[in-house]
Amino acid sequence: MHCDPLVTIMTITDKAPYKTTFSAIAGQINMQDLSDFRKEYTAGRLTSEALTEHPVDLLKIWLDDAIKAKLPDPNAMTVATVDATGQPSQRIVLLKDLSSEGFVFYTNLGSRKAKDLAHNSKISLHFPWYFLERQVRVNGVAKALTRSEVAKYFLSRPKDSQLGAWASQQSQPISTRELLVIQFAQMKEKFANTQVPLPDFWGGFRVEPQQIEFWQGGEYRLHDRFEYNKQDNGSWTTQRLMP
Repeated sequence: MHCDPLVTIMTITDKAPYKTTFSAIAGQINMQDLSDFRKEYTAGRLTSEALTEHPVDLLKIWLDDAIKAKLPDPNAMTVATVDATGQPSQRIVLLKDLSSEGFVFYTNLGSRKAKDLAHNSKISLHFPWYFLERQVRVNGVAKALTRSEVAKYFLSRPKDSQLGAWASQQSQPISTRELLVIQFAQMKEKFANTQVPLPDFWGGFRVEPQQIEFWQGGEYRLHDRFEYNKQDNGSWTTQRLMP
């Protein structure tokens, strides 16, 4: 089947750029061919010898690999939460700190994810480093950061980002983008000659991991998967999972 025009997408691996092509008609993917989209995963292997005692140490290595590969937003992660009715939802946020204590991100406390976490602190994160044929899944519990921790980060942000936090009531309906721009302009005028204070509706969370899985794509769909599980004494055990 021949379809025009032919669209070429440039992607990046840890080895070298390579081309992936797919056919499109009128700028849209031919949906009936989705079942034919496939590739072999040959970028590398993950072995038990490469595992670290603490999973965050391995995650730091993989994050550094993503940064060196110049992936867009290498610290981007999907955050999945569950509301009071049991409905899960997810969105992409940026990881802002990583240590053995957990994964830190910031948000408006009136946002959907913050409201979900107030009801159910269980959370799941996902790092989609698919250009490296890797992904990492994290399950854990989200705990609110202290005001001093939040203030330290907020005051380090560019001023326009601080103003954006004041201008937006995250996840709330708004009639037009123009209204949002007006609200931003009003905040810019209000704080033109002064430091932007930390809003009382803005905060952050530290996700304390209980389980972390590392996935490395493999040939013939024989992917390498290793799962870390935290024990009551604070140590971590590992096990290989079938793909």
